[in-house]
Amino acid sequence: MRQTLSSSFVIPLFLCLFFFFVSISTSHGLTATNDSLIRKTCKKCAQSDPNLSYNFCLTSLQAAPHSHCANDLRQLGKISITLLGRNVTNTSSHVKELLKNQKKMDPFVRSCLHDCFDLYSDAIPTTKQALQDYKAKHYDDANIDVSSVMDATTTCEDGFKEKEGVVSPLTKRNNDAFMLSAISLSIINMIRLNGDSI
Repeated sequence: MRQTLSSSFVIPLFLCLFFFFVSISTSHGLTATNDSLIRKTCKKCAQSDPNLSYNFCLTSLQAAPHSHCANDLRQLGKISITLLGRNVTNTSSHVKELLKNQKKMDPFVRSCLHDCFDLYSDAIPTTKQALQDYKAKHYDDANIDVSSVMDATTTCEDGFKEKEGVVSPLTKRNNDAFMLSAISLSIINMIRLNGDSI
């Protein structure tokens, strides 16, 4: 009786442990595959655009919560445009706070910040449109939308350079938005040329 009880206990325990370890190894395999997709995508993006940092691409896409669930290039493209939209929205809010909180500001800098606020505020609906166009597989339209956002970041940064000695308080944010735009554009162009596979 004692042997029967222990063998009837050991077999189900063994099966439970077996399925537990199989499920863990399977989920880790998916993560590794998705991480490989991100790495390959960022490598191609950086190769196609000398202004784009591989490390920036990698850390940006890996930080996005849904990127590890992406199974193909098309899903990563959607994620990259979403990241761009969040960046643009956050930067618009940041510029608004700078204008509100810094009463004693150089008039030229204030004027540049107002221009940047307008540019980033206009970029918010543009990124939303880019995402809609992308989802509808209207890649040429999505490309135009994202290119428009990229131009806005450059225009914002260049505005501060019009007066000697002025340092832009938005350089990092403008550069980040520029590179997120470059990632999105690279992915859109890869899909237009090769489809969903990398």
